[in-house]
Amino acid sequence: MKVLVFGETGQVARALALAGPTRGVTVQTLNRAQADLSDPVACAAAVMATDADAVINAAAWTAVDAAEDQEAAAQVVNADSPGAMARACAARGLPFVQISTDYVFDGSAGAPWVPDAPTAPLGAYGRTKRAGERAVLESGARAVVLRTAWVFDGTGKNFVTTMLRLSETRDTLSVVADQIGGPTPADAIADACLTIAQALVEGTGQGGVHHFSGAPDLSWADFARAIFATAGRDVTVTDITTADYPTPAARPANSRLDCSSLTTAFGIARPDWQTALTRIIKETHA
Repeated sequence: MKVLVFGETGQVARALALAGPTRGVTVQTLNRAQADLSDPVACAAAVMATDADAVINAAAWTAVDAAEDQEAAAQVVNADSPGAMARACAARGLPFVQISTDYVFDGSAGAPWVPDAPTAPLGAYGRTKRAGERAVLESGARAVVLRTAWVFDGTGKNFVTTMLRLSETRDTLSVVADQIGGPTPADAIADACLTIAQALVEGTGQGGVHHFSGAPDLSWADFARAIFATAGRDVTVTDITTADYPTPAARPANSRLDCSSLTTAFGIARPDWQTALTRIIKETHA
């Protein structure tokens, strides 16, 4: 199988490039010069020209706070271009996997979010990602929208690398404790995307929306404690509330995702983030 991947430098795109050869999959990643997500026409043209068997969109506008002031630009990247990709996939008969986010929810539920729960984004980023979901699902393509949350690896800009960097110079940190979610290893997302793409290519998988996040769920503060414990860093974490750490964009308090439909449809279980965290810290901070 050959897969065309939009995005080259992001966490999941890098993981896809590494995972492909281990699974006998040829992965072609596209950088901005080859397919600029601010140009939907160029994105569609890349799909129309590919000889790949499936397409995965691992690129997005992920600057959550910046989207508040630049929603129109984020809309093109997160909605218009994925829609163009999906419509081109429909025209070519190619399966399409779109990565989405917990930010399409308002975080108010008292239980993990199921895929068909009503969406109600709190900010521009969530609104643009929800618009992208709708564009993909309405495209006519054999498409899966895979919502995930709290993505991390050992090299990108994410919570794990930020905490480790801060621990080099700080022995106390205040971290939000009233936002709950499941940290998700980027390489686990990549593996899930390849499994989904393979099933769609073989005609054994159904399109639609599914959730995928790491287990178990916990707060950002408790995740920080786990990071420091795993890395052997003597850092004291003080719990604070979201109100104590204001940001331009509101964050959902409940980012827990019910991932059972993905297990039923594709046999993909939630990954253990602690195992991934241990491996990543060993590889990057030995």
